[in-house]
Amino acid sequence: MLTDTKIRGLKPRASAYRVSDAQGLCLEVRPSGAKVWRYRYRHAGKASMVTLDPDYPALSLTGARAERDRLRALVKGGANPAQVARIQKATQAERIENTFAAVALELLAKRAKEGMGAGSILRERRLIEKDLADVADLPVADVTAPALLGALRKLERRGVVETAHRARGLAGRVFRYAIATGRTDRNPAADLAGALEQPQVRHFASLTDPASIAALLRAIDGYAGSPVTIAALRLAPLVFVRPGELRQACWADIDLETGEWRFTASKTGTPHIVPLAPQAVAILRELQPLTGRSTYVFPSVRGRSRPMSENTINAALRTLGFDGSTMTGHGFRAMARTVLDEVLGFRPDYIEHQLAHAVRDPLGRAYNRTQHLPERRRMMQAWADYLDNLRVGGNVVAIKRKAG
Repeated sequence: MLTDTKIRGLKPRASAYRVSDAQGLCLEVRPSGAKVWRYRYRHAGKASMVTLDPDYPALSLTGARAERDRLRALVKGGANPAQVARIQKATQAERIENTFAAVALELLAKRAKEGMGAGSILRERRLIEKDLADVADLPVADVTAPALLGALRKLERRGVVETAHRARGLAGRVFRYAIATGRTDRNPAADLAGALEQPQVRHFASLTDPASIAALLRAIDGYAGSPVTIAALRLAPLVFVRPGELRQACWADIDLETGEWRFTASKTGTPHIVPLAPQAVAILRELQPLTGRSTYVFPSVRGRSRPMSENTINAALRTLGFDGSTMTGHGFRAMARTVLDEVLGFRPDYIEHQLAHAVRDPLGRAYNRTQHLPERRRMMQAWADYLDNLRVGGNVVAIKRKAG
């Protein structure tokens, strides 16, 4: 019979060999040095063998003998331990495949293939693996509204109410996907409507007064940072896209001849077109000799295979003296929305289209990306000209007309 001392003294050989214990239990020593428990038995008159998990010493000699005795009882009852083990593994594999986390990561992989941004993927993975950890290992069909609420309440107690709402939204998408793929028949996240605290509404800091905008534009002109950051700062107010869309802009999506930038809006996942005024085209042409061989228009200083950091624009604004309560990279959007409407008098739906918001027609259908494109092109040119006049200190008056 085996003892722990004898087992520790067993050395690997060129080929695997087995050392018997008792009543069919043996230890297989492999060339790699692994020591694997095996149980030999006869079922229906035929000799067979099954591997015990885990290997020695994770499964001790005492534990291996107890597992052998369990398997011997199965054989005496007419069962085949190898077949039982296969069924158990298949059941466990199915359970793992159908946990909330497994379904969530499957959905995340699908969305990544459809063009979801790297930053969004990282944030959603963090929500799945950290913020929703309490339900992550449960079969998705067994997750109840109270269980999900318990996980979300922990986020509330930490004071991150907005994260709790994002986690609930993600959970809702996971359950809808699980329903579509036949792994559950209900969405408990929908039952939690109104159960969470409401987050305080925060607006991104922005400048909307013409005099303040003029001071900002002149400060940007005097920025002494890297050429890539300078170009991004100068382009940001002209295109007023979301900060992530700007820093991840790709040369392949930009046509300088036609003056168009086409990409998938990060918020809505729909195709979007940004008409580029000559002022924007000029900035890009000036930058192209420096970064044109990179995938990204604004590559990272750490390598051209990745875009600039998400903090670059805000850090540059801080350097220029505009703190987070005064102006942010996202604030260029609020600036454009306010001035285009209240000063330049453009129609709100043109502005909303250009902001890549989800604008719908009277029948509830989403407008396509070319909707009002000629009018939006004129609007973007008027906006670029307005900014130029502000920058040089011109007398810019409110335009009373409505475009269209």
